[in-house]
Amino acid sequence: MTTHYFEHPLNEKTRIYLRVEALLNQLNSAGQFSDDMQHLTFFRSLFDLIEIFEQIQLKSELAKDIEKQRLAYRSWLNVEGVNQDMLRNVLSEIDDVHRNLMSAERFGQSLKEDRFLSAIRQRFNLPGGSCCFDLPALHHWLHLPIEKKRADASQWLNTLKPLSIALKQWLKLTRETGHFRPIDAKNGFYQSDADEANILRLELPVHYGVYPMISGHKNRFAIKFIDFESGQASVDDIQFKLAVCS
Repeated sequence: MTTHYFEHPLNEKTRIYLRVEALLNQLNSAGQFSDDMQHLTFFRSLFDLIEIFEQIQLKSELAKDIEKQRLAYRSWLNVEGVNQDMLRNVLSEIDDVHRNLMSAERFGQSLKEDRFLSAIRQRFNLPGGSCCFDLPALHHWLHLPIEKKRADASQWLNTLKPLSIALKQWLKLTRETGHFRPIDAKNGFYQSDADEANILRLELPVHYGVYPMISGHKNRFAIKFIDFESGQASVDDIQFKLAVCS
């Protein structure tokens, strides 16, 4: 059975984390510059990240959340029935990630100071602003050898490694707190308590022809399924799987 996977954040900070994760994935993919248009995705994603860094102290917020995870896992030390070797390995990974995160520069600082990136950033997000007459420096860069462009991209992305590793760790451990269970949405609607949750994860069979519209917060949520063709709320019973991740 073919299924769609959906994720939905239940608080604003997790919403930002998921957006940053998506932008980092786009950067890693587009940074190979395997076709002539991937530079557009790469630079738009990079400048979107810089804008997020300017709006929120992402490093300190992520460090706080990783510390909360560390304290939660430490509470399982010496508890009977818990695999202590596995637990200590996880705690060691968390300690390493937190240490490297705290010693890293403020996210985006090197990128903002980069002369080439600063020269193209202001005009890049204008409608059609990537034309050669708007950004001659960019068009010069695009004609450099592919090895040079990939090396530049790698250098820019290396400044984001502490962020990438820390965010990947936090999201991995957060997602693992939730376990998929079957749910019946009567008349295309389902609601439940969330109990301080961060992320909802849905596994939805494609054959229903619907997508979820989710509203809620860390303590309660509601899911309404929308028929893709009509754009109207579905009145059919929908069977899907749901994981609530804290």
